[in-house]
Amino acid sequence: MHTDEIKQLIEAGLPGATVEVDGDGTHFTALVVSGEFEGKSMVQKHQRVYQALGEKMGTDIHALSIQAYTPEEWERKKTFRVVSG
Repeated sequence: MHTDEIKQLIEAGLPGATVEVDGDGTHFTALVVSGEFEGKSMVQKHQRVYQALGEKMGTDIHALSIQAYTPEEWERKKTFRVVSG
């Protein structure tokens, strides 16, 4: 499976999300920023991404590392990176 396909699936399942996907064809990393994550735990955020991927998760996608943030969390993280990096 290609990174573009995973990105499109997540974007379709989480409209309005900002999504970046990287990987080697078997193992992938996804950065997902969505307002839909407001008030959700990290586990709930990950479950929502898995839901967007549907049956592809576990069949075509064997390993997926997810970084899921609300827009506010992502802004704080980017600011921290700039200040501390």
